[in-house]
Amino acid sequence: MSIKERVLELLEQSKGKSVSGNKIATSLDVSRSAVWKAVNQLREEGYSINAGTNRGYCLTSDNDKMSEPSIKKYLRTKALGQNIDVFKTIDSTNSFAKSLAQLNAAHGHVVIAEQQTDGRGRMGRHFHSPNCQGIYMSVILRPKLPIEQALNVTACAAVAACEAIEKICAEEGAQISCQIKWVNDVYISGKKACGILTEAAVGIEQGGLDYVVIGFGVNVNNYNFPDELKETATSLRAEVGESVSRAKLAAEILNILEEKIGTIGDRSFLEEYRRRSILTGKTVDIENNGITERFECVGIDDLGKLIVRRRSGEELTLSSGTVKIVNG
Repeated sequence: MSIKERVLELLEQSKGKSVSGNKIATSLDVSRSAVWKAVNQLREEGYSINAGTNRGYCLTSDNDKMSEPSIKKYLRTKALGQNIDVFKTIDSTNSFAKSLAQLNAAHGHVVIAEQQTDGRGRMGRHFHSPNCQGIYMSVILRPKLPIEQALNVTACAAVAACEAIEKICAEEGAQISCQIKWVNDVYISGKKACGILTEAAVGIEQGGLDYVVIGFGVNVNNYNFPDELKETATSLRAEVGESVSRAKLAAEILNILEEKIGTIGDRSFLEEYRRRSILTGKTVDIENNGITERFECVGIDDLGKLIVRRRSGEELTLSSGTVKIVNG
């Protein structure tokens, strides 16, 4: 770690409280001048750090910059998030995480960006990723799972996101309820608050998944949306009425995801996924390969596939498709 990163780590540990420059210098075995220089570099990057004679340096409690120290202070994981790459701007955290996975990056490696210039959702759709407003985070997993369990990884991640969002918002005094629109969207009050993109590679020799990259895009402190999203998207800030800590939420998603990943084999997480489903019992139009068909949604099977019923009464399961609810 650089001196700047080590100074930030110490300031994060005492966030909202002053730490003397001398104490920081002694702890890091560097000069007071080096500390001063590091603090100025952090300020240039957007960190709000107060300073005063005989008071030292204070990282103000309203700082919402994403950094490795700001996230790790809330982690309870053994693997997820123990290695974190944080970028100011990147094209896509999923694309970068996939490149790392192909270079044998470890299970649990995380990529986070303050902004994405080419954020991606399912079916190649663009994901709105404004600077310093949301969580744009990708996690590399190496689960020992057969290929047919790949869809369950996304479903498991959706449950983790729901539980983390509800927990962090509750800490802010707001009781909200998250629902899931199969297979990868988290909804609050009928609007999308989070999207999840899962991309996997198959290990031919072992006959299972080589790696899985799970991308989370969460609208946290967004205060406006493009015209095409205003009626369909929401943010936690809009639901809670005040800003929510992105670092704390990112850490909590990782905390709960690590717990949930261990339940994919026994599928115990599926009960919660089904309980949160907004599609079950609804009439839906599903577009697949350019063809749209109307169904009644019956539920979710044990592999995370959508069970639907044609007007003829025939039931089938779907592993992909774009779903639009016909009746509210």
